[in-house]
Amino acid sequence: MSPESQKALFLDSKQGKFVVTTHVVPRPGAAEISIRVKACGLNPIDWKIQRYGVFVESYPIVLGVDIAGDVVEVGGEVVGFSMGDRVVAHGVFSNTASGFQQYVLGIPESMAKLPPNVSYDQAASFPSTLGAAFLSLYNQKPHGLGFSSPTKSDAQGKYSGTPLVILGGATIVGQYAIQLAKLSGFSPIIVTSSLIHESLLKEYGADKVIDRYSTIDTLRDQISVITLHPIQYVLDAVSMPATQQMANGILAPGGYLQLVQAPEALFSPDKHVQFTKGIRGFPESKETFAMLYQNLHDLFANAHIRPCPVEVVPGGLAGIPSGIARLEKDEVSGFKLVARPDETP
Repeated sequence: MSPESQKALFLDSKQGKFVVTTHVVPRPGAAEISIRVKACGLNPIDWKIQRYGVFVESYPIVLGVDIAGDVVEVGGEVVGFSMGDRVVAHGVFSNTASGFQQYVLGIPESMAKLPPNVSYDQAASFPSTLGAAFLSLYNQKPHGLGFSSPTKSDAQGKYSGTPLVILGGATIVGQYAIQLAKLSGFSPIIVTSSLIHESLLKEYGADKVIDRYSTIDTLRDQISVITLHPIQYVLDAVSMPATQQMANGILAPGGYLQLVQAPEALFSPDKHVQFTKGIRGFPESKETFAMLYQNLHDLFANAHIRPCPVEVVPGGLAGIPSGIARLEKDEVSGFKLVARPDETP
Protein backbone atom coordinates (compact mmCIF):
# COMPACT_ATOMS: atom_id res chain seq x y z
CA MET A 1 0.00 0.00 0.00
CA SER A 2 1.32 3.45 -0.91
CA PRO A 3 1.62 6.25 1.69
CA GLU A 4 -0.88 9.06 2.19
CA SER A 5 1.42 11.84 0.96
CA GLN A 6 4.32 12.26 -1.43
CA LYS A 7 6.66 14.82 -2.95
CA ALA A 8 5.60 16.37 -6.25
CA LEU A 9 6.89 19.10 -8.56
CA PHE A 10 4.19 21.65 -9.38
CA LEU A 11 4.15 24.47 -11.90
CA ASP A 12 2.50 26.89 -9.49
CA SER A 13 0.71 29.17 -11.97
CA LYS A 14 0.47 30.06 -15.64
CA GLN A 15 4.01 30.99 -16.75
CA GLY A 16 4.99 30.58 -13.11
CA LYS A 17 7.67 28.72 -11.17
CA PHE A 18 8.32 25.06 -10.48
CA VAL A 19 8.01 24.20 -6.78
CA VAL A 20 8.56 20.90 -4.96
CA THR A 21 5.86 20.41 -2.34
CA THR A 22 3.88 17.75 -0.50
CA HIS A 23 0.93 16.31 -2.38
CA VAL A 24 -1.68 13.66 -1.64
CA VAL A 25 -1.04 10.22 -3.15
CA PRO A 26 -3.92 9.47 -5.56
CA ARG A 27 -5.82 6.21 -5.06
CA PRO A 28 -6.66 4.12 -8.12
CA GLY A 29 -10.20 3.72 -9.36
CA ALA A 30 -11.53 0.37 -10.51
CA ALA A 31 -9.86 0.64 -13.95
CA GLU A 32 -6.65 2.36 -12.80
CA ILE A 33 -3.22 1.33 -11.57
CA SER A 34 -1.06 3.08 -8.97
CA ILE A 35 2.61 3.32 -9.93
CA ARG A 36 5.56 4.28 -7.77
CA VAL A 37 7.60 6.42 -10.14
CA LYS A 38 11.23 5.31 -10.36
CA ALA A 39 12.11 7.51 -13.34
CA CYS A 40 10.37 10.24 -15.33
CA GLY A 41 11.36 11.84 -18.61
CA LEU A 42 11.72 15.54 -19.44
CA ASN A 43 10.42 16.93 -22.74
CA PRO A 44 10.57 20.22 -24.66
CA ILE A 45 6.82 20.59 -24.15
CA ASP A 46 7.53 21.10 -20.43
CA TRP A 47 9.42 24.35 -20.97
CA LYS A 48 6.90 25.50 -23.59
CA ILE A 49 4.07 25.09 -21.10
CA GLN A 50 5.99 27.13 -18.54
CA ARG A 51 7.18 29.80 -20.98
CA TYR A 52 4.03 30.34 -23.03
CA GLY A 53 1.22 29.07 -20.80
CA VAL A 54 -0.08 26.68 -23.47
CA PHE A 55 -1.79 23.24 -23.31
CA VAL A 56 -2.79 23.59 -19.64
CA GLU A 57 -5.82 25.46 -18.31
CA SER A 58 -5.82 24.73 -14.57
CA TYR A 59 -3.02 25.46 -12.10
CA PRO A 60 -1.09 24.45 -10.09
CA ILE A 61 -0.24 21.48 -12.32
CA VAL A 62 2.14 18.51 -12.28
CA LEU A 63 3.82 17.91 -15.66
CA GLY A 64 5.72 14.97 -17.13
CA VAL A 65 4.18 12.30 -19.37
CA ASP A 66 7.06 9.78 -19.49
CA ILE A 67 6.80 7.38 -16.54
CA ALA A 68 8.60 4.22 -15.45
CA GLY A 69 8.17 2.48 -12.11
CA ASP A 70 6.58 -0.28 -10.06
CA VAL A 71 2.92 -1.22 -9.73
CA VAL A 72 1.89 -0.76 -6.08
CA GLU A 73 -1.91 -1.01 -6.29
CA VAL A 74 -4.32 -2.35 -8.89
CA GLY A 75 -7.99 -1.43 -9.39
CA GLY A 76 -10.53 -4.22 -9.18
CA GLU A 77 -11.38 -4.21 -12.90
CA VAL A 78 -7.76 -4.28 -14.12
CA VAL A 79 -6.45 -7.42 -15.79
CA GLY A 80 -2.92 -8.13 -17.00
CA PHE A 81 -1.03 -6.19 -14.31
CA SER A 82 -0.11 -7.13 -10.75
CA MET A 83 1.59 -5.55 -7.76
CA GLY A 84 5.34 -5.52 -8.23
CA ASP A 85 5.30 -5.37 -12.03
CA ARG A 86 7.97 -3.12 -13.55
CA VAL A 87 6.13 -0.91 -16.02
CA VAL A 88 6.34 2.02 -18.39
CA ALA A 89 3.36 4.35 -18.75
CA HIS A 90 2.28 7.33 -20.81
CA GLY A 91 0.82 10.02 -18.56
CA VAL A 92 -1.34 13.05 -19.19
CA PHE A 93 -1.17 16.57 -17.80
CA SER A 94 -3.06 16.18 -14.54
CA ASN A 95 -2.18 16.13 -10.87
CA THR A 96 -2.88 12.40 -10.64
CA ALA A 97 -1.51 11.12 -13.96
CA SER A 98 1.66 13.17 -14.61
CA GLY A 99 5.12 11.87 -13.85
CA PHE A 100 6.85 14.64 -11.89
CA GLN A 101 5.82 13.08 -8.58
CA GLN A 102 6.53 9.92 -6.61
CA TYR A 103 3.20 8.14 -7.18
CA VAL A 104 0.96 8.34 -10.23
CA LEU A 105 -2.11 6.69 -11.72
CA GLY A 106 -1.95 4.86 -15.03
CA ILE A 107 -4.40 3.00 -17.24
CA PRO A 108 -3.69 -0.40 -18.84
CA GLU A 109 -4.22 0.89 -22.39
CA SER A 110 -1.15 3.13 -22.12
CA MET A 111 1.09 0.88 -20.02
CA ALA A 112 3.41 -2.03 -20.71
CA LYS A 113 5.54 -4.35 -18.61
CA LEU A 114 9.29 -3.85 -18.87
CA PRO A 115 11.59 -6.69 -19.91
CA PRO A 116 14.63 -7.36 -17.67
CA ASN A 117 17.02 -5.84 -20.21
CA VAL A 118 15.49 -2.35 -19.86
CA SER A 119 16.15 -0.09 -16.86
CA TYR A 120 13.70 2.40 -15.38
CA ASP A 121 15.86 5.27 -16.63
CA GLN A 122 15.86 3.89 -20.17
CA ALA A 123 12.13 3.22 -20.08
CA ALA A 124 11.44 6.84 -19.12
CA SER A 125 12.60 7.77 -22.63
CA PHE A 126 9.86 5.72 -24.32
CA PRO A 127 6.32 7.06 -24.00
CA SER A 128 6.19 10.44 -25.73
CA THR A 129 9.08 9.89 -28.14
CA LEU A 130 8.67 6.27 -29.19
CA GLY A 131 4.95 6.99 -29.22
CA ALA A 132 5.38 9.94 -31.60
CA ALA A 133 7.67 7.93 -33.88
CA PHE A 134 5.31 4.93 -33.94
CA LEU A 135 2.20 7.02 -34.57
CA SER A 136 3.97 9.06 -37.26
CA LEU A 137 4.84 5.97 -39.24
CA TYR A 138 1.93 3.63 -38.58
CA ASN A 139 -1.17 5.62 -37.68
CA GLN A 140 -3.65 5.97 -40.51
CA LYS A 141 -3.59 9.02 -42.77
CA PRO A 142 -3.97 11.93 -42.22
CA HIS A 143 -2.64 11.41 -38.69
CA GLY A 144 0.28 9.21 -39.74
CA LEU A 145 1.90 7.81 -42.85
CA GLY A 146 -0.29 4.71 -42.73
CA PHE A 147 2.36 2.01 -43.09
CA SER A 148 1.78 -1.53 -41.80
CA SER A 149 3.10 -1.91 -38.26
CA PRO A 150 6.17 -4.15 -37.84
CA THR A 151 4.58 -5.48 -34.66
CA LYS A 152 3.01 -7.88 -37.15
CA SER A 153 5.75 -10.27 -38.28
CA ASP A 154 4.51 -10.33 -41.89
CA ALA A 155 5.04 -6.56 -42.09
CA GLN A 156 8.68 -6.65 -40.98
CA GLY A 157 10.87 -5.78 -43.95
CA LYS A 158 7.80 -4.99 -46.04
CA TYR A 159 9.04 -1.64 -47.34
CA SER A 160 12.38 -2.69 -48.78
CA GLY A 161 13.28 -0.38 -51.65
CA THR A 162 11.12 2.48 -50.35
CA PRO A 163 13.25 5.50 -49.37
CA LEU A 164 12.46 7.35 -46.15
CA VAL A 165 13.97 10.66 -45.04
CA ILE A 166 13.99 11.47 -41.32
CA LEU A 167 14.89 15.05 -40.42
CA GLY A 168 16.33 15.32 -36.92
CA GLY A 169 17.67 11.80 -36.63
CA ALA A 170 19.44 12.48 -33.32
CA THR A 171 16.30 13.67 -31.56
CA ILE A 172 14.83 10.94 -29.41
CA VAL A 173 11.82 10.75 -31.72
CA GLY A 174 14.26 10.45 -34.61
CA GLN A 175 16.30 7.72 -32.95
CA TYR A 176 13.24 5.57 -32.38
CA ALA A 177 11.88 6.36 -35.86
CA ILE A 178 15.12 5.11 -37.44
CA GLN A 179 14.89 1.82 -35.58
CA LEU A 180 11.23 1.33 -36.46
CA ALA A 181 11.93 2.20 -40.09
CA LYS A 182 14.74 -0.36 -40.18
CA LEU A 183 12.40 -3.01 -38.76
CA SER A 184 9.88 -2.10 -41.48
CA GLY A 185 12.56 -2.52 -44.14
CA PHE A 186 12.70 1.02 -45.54
CA SER A 187 15.72 1.52 -47.73
CA PRO A 188 17.56 3.68 -47.97
CA ILE A 189 16.94 5.40 -44.63
CA ILE A 190 18.37 8.90 -44.98
CA VAL A 191 18.61 11.14 -41.92
CA THR A 192 19.82 14.60 -41.06
CA SER A 193 21.72 15.18 -37.85
CA SER A 194 24.79 16.71 -36.32
CA LEU A 195 27.54 14.44 -37.60
CA ILE A 196 28.79 13.73 -34.07
CA HIS A 197 25.87 11.29 -33.86
CA GLU A 198 26.57 9.56 -37.18
CA SER A 199 27.98 6.34 -35.73
CA LEU A 200 25.06 5.80 -33.33
CA LEU A 201 22.43 6.54 -35.97
CA LYS A 202 24.01 4.09 -38.38
CA GLU A 203 23.97 1.46 -35.64
CA TYR A 204 20.24 2.07 -35.38
CA GLY A 205 19.78 1.53 -39.11
CA ALA A 206 20.41 4.80 -40.94
CA ASP A 207 21.99 4.22 -44.34
CA LYS A 208 23.15 7.81 -44.75
CA VAL A 209 23.58 10.65 -42.25
CA ILE A 210 23.68 14.14 -43.74
CA ASP A 211 24.80 17.23 -41.84
CA ARG A 212 21.76 18.98 -40.35
CA TYR A 213 23.22 22.34 -41.41
CA SER A 214 23.22 21.46 -45.12
CA THR A 215 21.33 23.73 -47.48
CA ILE A 216 18.26 22.40 -49.24
CA ASP A 217 20.24 22.17 -52.50
CA THR A 218 23.06 20.24 -50.82
CA LEU A 219 20.60 17.89 -49.15
CA ARG A 220 18.81 17.33 -52.44
CA ASP A 221 22.12 16.62 -54.20
CA GLN A 222 23.27 14.12 -51.57
CA ILE A 223 19.94 12.31 -51.64
CA SER A 224 20.17 11.99 -55.44
CA VAL A 225 23.50 10.18 -55.06
CA ILE A 226 21.95 7.68 -52.63
CA THR A 227 18.71 6.91 -54.46
CA LEU A 228 17.18 7.59 -57.86
CA HIS A 229 13.68 7.19 -56.47
CA PRO A 230 11.72 10.38 -55.75
CA ILE A 231 11.28 11.09 -52.05
CA GLN A 232 7.65 10.34 -51.31
CA TYR A 233 7.91 10.16 -47.51
CA VAL A 234 9.57 12.50 -45.02
CA LEU A 235 9.26 12.37 -41.24
CA ASP A 236 10.29 15.65 -39.63
CA ALA A 237 11.20 14.77 -36.04
CA VAL A 238 12.07 18.42 -35.29
CA SER A 239 9.22 20.22 -37.08
CA MET A 240 10.52 23.75 -36.63
CA PRO A 241 10.01 26.23 -39.49
CA ALA A 242 13.52 25.63 -40.91
CA THR A 243 13.15 21.85 -41.06
CA GLN A 244 9.62 22.12 -42.42
CA GLN A 245 10.94 24.33 -45.20
CA MET A 246 13.72 21.80 -45.87
CA ALA A 247 11.17 18.98 -46.03
CA ASN A 248 9.12 20.94 -48.55
CA GLY A 249 12.24 21.34 -50.67
CA ILE A 250 13.10 17.64 -50.91
CA LEU A 251 9.64 16.05 -51.01
CA ALA A 252 8.42 14.95 -54.43
CA PRO A 253 5.07 16.15 -55.79
CA GLY A 254 2.29 14.05 -54.30
CA GLY A 255 4.55 13.04 -51.40
CA TYR A 256 3.74 12.93 -47.70
CA LEU A 257 5.38 14.94 -44.93
CA GLN A 258 4.69 13.86 -41.35
CA LEU A 259 5.26 16.53 -38.69
CA VAL A 260 5.41 16.09 -34.92
CA GLN A 261 4.38 19.72 -34.38
CA ALA A 262 1.82 21.85 -36.15
CA PRO A 263 2.77 23.20 -39.62
CA GLU A 264 4.43 26.62 -39.55
CA ALA A 265 6.01 26.89 -43.01
CA LEU A 266 4.47 27.43 -46.44
CA PHE A 267 4.09 24.22 -48.41
CA SER A 268 3.60 23.46 -52.08
CA PRO A 269 -0.06 22.66 -52.77
CA ASP A 270 0.86 19.35 -54.44
CA LYS A 271 2.32 17.92 -51.20
CA HIS A 272 0.49 16.29 -48.32
CA VAL A 273 1.38 17.74 -44.90
CA GLN A 274 0.22 15.83 -41.83
CA PHE A 275 0.54 16.31 -38.07
CA THR A 276 1.06 13.54 -35.51
CA LYS A 277 -1.20 13.63 -32.45
CA GLY A 278 1.13 11.75 -30.15
CA ILE A 279 -0.25 12.44 -26.68
CA ARG A 280 -2.42 9.87 -24.95
CA GLY A 281 -6.11 10.56 -25.28
CA PHE A 282 -6.52 11.66 -28.90
CA PRO A 283 -9.28 9.50 -30.43
CA GLU A 284 -7.51 9.61 -33.81
CA SER A 285 -4.54 7.80 -32.27
CA LYS A 286 -6.26 5.43 -29.85
CA GLU A 287 -6.08 2.20 -31.87
CA THR A 288 -2.47 2.62 -32.99
CA PHE A 289 -1.46 3.81 -29.52
CA ALA A 290 -2.90 0.63 -28.01
CA MET A 291 -1.08 -1.47 -30.62
CA LEU A 292 2.24 0.00 -29.52
CA TYR A 293 1.68 -0.71 -25.83
CA GLN A 294 0.45 -4.23 -26.51
CA ASN A 295 3.74 -4.96 -28.27
CA LEU A 296 6.19 -2.66 -26.47
CA HIS A 297 7.55 -5.34 -24.10
CA ASP A 298 8.44 -7.68 -26.96
CA LEU A 299 9.95 -4.94 -29.15
CA PHE A 300 12.62 -4.38 -26.49
CA ALA A 301 12.84 -7.92 -25.10
CA ASN A 302 13.61 -9.21 -28.61
CA ALA A 303 16.05 -6.34 -29.28
CA HIS A 304 14.05 -5.09 -32.25
CA ILE A 305 14.34 -1.65 -30.64
CA ARG A 306 17.15 -0.37 -28.39
CA PRO A 307 16.66 2.27 -25.70
CA CYS A 308 18.15 5.63 -26.56
CA PRO A 309 20.90 7.22 -24.43
CA VAL A 310 19.73 8.93 -21.25
CA GLU A 311 21.23 11.31 -18.69
CA VAL A 312 19.93 11.40 -15.13
CA VAL A 313 19.53 14.91 -13.71
CA PRO A 314 20.74 15.14 -10.09
CA GLY A 315 18.44 16.02 -7.22
CA GLY A 316 15.33 14.09 -8.18
CA LEU A 317 12.28 16.31 -8.66
CA ALA A 318 14.26 19.33 -7.46
CA GLY A 319 16.65 18.90 -10.39
CA ILE A 320 13.95 18.92 -13.06
CA PRO A 321 13.69 22.75 -13.45
CA SER A 322 17.38 23.02 -14.34
CA GLY A 323 16.96 20.18 -16.82
CA ILE A 324 13.97 21.91 -18.39
CA ALA A 325 16.08 25.08 -18.68
CA ARG A 326 18.73 23.09 -20.57
CA LEU A 327 16.08 21.88 -23.00
CA GLU A 328 14.89 25.44 -23.57
CA LYS A 329 18.46 26.57 -24.27
CA ASP A 330 18.88 23.70 -26.77
CA GLU A 331 21.73 22.25 -24.71
CA VAL A 332 20.55 18.63 -24.99
CA SER A 333 21.43 16.63 -28.09
CA GLY A 334 21.32 12.91 -28.73
CA PHE A 335 20.09 11.84 -25.29
CA LYS A 336 17.03 12.05 -23.06
CA LEU A 337 17.00 13.78 -19.67
CA VAL A 338 15.35 11.73 -16.93
CA ALA A 339 14.85 12.27 -13.20
CA ARG A 340 14.42 9.89 -10.26
CA PRO A 341 11.71 11.20 -7.92
CA ASP A 342 12.97 9.06 -5.02
CA GLU A 343 16.23 11.07 -5.05
CA THR A 344 14.39 14.29 -4.13
CA PRO A 345 15.96 15.84 -0.99
